[in-house]
Amino acid sequence: MPRRWQVVDQVASVLGFACAAVAVLVAPVLFGLAGIVLGVAGHLRGEPLGRWAAVAAGAGMATGTVLTLVLERALPP
Repeated sequence: MPRRWQVVDQVASVLGFACAAVAVLVAPVLFGLAGIVLGVAGHLRGEPLGRWAAVAAGAGMATGTVLTLVLERALPP
């Protein structure tokens, strides 16, 4: 009988997605890299969502960095 995945089995991937969401608004490089590392670790452990968590964290890091640069230019010093 095939093993059924549960959220408990995918802790690294779920934390990677959480870091991806936080990276959009707070410290994109720090949380983006943490999410990528957690996603890759989850993927290497065989978690089905690990690869997608790493991709989402990279996208969150890029989006957060661009958003930060745009806001710094738009707001006066």
